[in-house]
Amino acid sequence: MADEKQPAAEETVTLNLLKKKMNDFAKERDWEKYHSPRNLLLALVGEVGELSEIFQWKGEVPKGLPDWKEEEKIHLGEELSDVLLYLIRLSDICGIDLDKAVLRKIELNALKYPIPSCKDNSDRGD
Repeated sequence: MADEKQPAAEETVTLNLLKKKMNDFAKERDWEKYHSPRNLLLALVGEVGELSEIFQWKGEVPKGLPDWKEEEKIHLGEELSDVLLYLIRLSDICGIDLDKAVLRKIELNALKYPIPSCKDNSDRGD
């Protein structure tokens, strides 16, 4: 949309910035009443479905998507963004500090899958 404010090239994107933007976006449209955890989760699942459709008939895709058209990559970026934004909004509405939760989960995974025991083991569940 031409009227939408574009982020400055030097603007740093953080989870807190995105959380604020999503909160402002919902408030401006009076959508807060619809943003229950259940509704946001269902919207997130729908967006994951749209993301899955992009890959549905492509088979294995090499890293970097070298054979994809630019329009396909743009569409992928849009769907990935939808998933991220709903996830951030859901965590905010649920009162979860996603910054802390993500770092904690990485630490837990490091304990669960220590380097020496997982180097040759492709049985990763997380």
